[in-house]
Amino acid sequence: MLGISRPTTYRYVSTLVAQGYLRRDPSRKYRLDLGAIDLGMGTLGAMGLCRHARPELETLARRSDHTVELGVLDGPEVLRLACATPTAGPRGSAEVGVENGARIPAYCTSMGKVLLAHLSSDQQLKRIAETDLRKLGPKTITDARELRAQLARVRRAALAVDDEESGPGTCAIAAAVRNEVDDVVAAVSVAAYGGATDVQDLIAWRKALAVTAERVSRRLGWAPRPG
Repeated sequence: MLGISRPTTYRYVSTLVAQGYLRRDPSRKYRLDLGAIDLGMGTLGAMGLCRHARPELETLARRSDHTVELGVLDGPEVLRLACATPTAGPRGSAEVGVENGARIPAYCTSMGKVLLAHLSSDQQLKRIAETDLRKLGPKTITDARELRAQLARVRRAALAVDDEESGPGTCAIAAAVRNEVDDVVAAVSVAAYGGATDVQDLIAWRKALAVTAERVSRRLGWAPRPG
């Protein structure tokens, strides 16, 4: 279509992969990657993640009356792809709006901790080394060794908690979203801001959160492993 040779096309594609605009999936096909977000948030629709996740985010936001978010890891940060926030409606119903594009630190947020917890040991060490572990809330973990110990517990428990670590009055819980080859590709969280509730109230929604994360994963082609 471009009228250029196959070797030249391959060099262009390889450059786009190296720059983070394309990725090669397990079927050896090329797809848009996170770098393409800098060219416009519309690229996310092509990636499919938001399209698959949005109905589930909205459902959980309405049920819980809390903010429900979807994010992916991008370097030492989480890129928030979607945020469903319930607002009071007639007869106690809720209308849900979706916002995109915010970046939040990974080390002190529930989504970030889920995503860091499922990296390989070497990748995890690298991401933490790239991060300035500043104190952002009353309970922020600023010691790298303590953070890694917590990430190990998150991986075992399949749940991450932010209890005023990312900021005063902020709390959240998060669970992992997996793709068709069982890789963790995103995280879903239930969050509250400005002291609207405490972390124990959010933890009461952990089963509903797990169901939401599983439903999004199934939409991406994930299936439970036999046994």
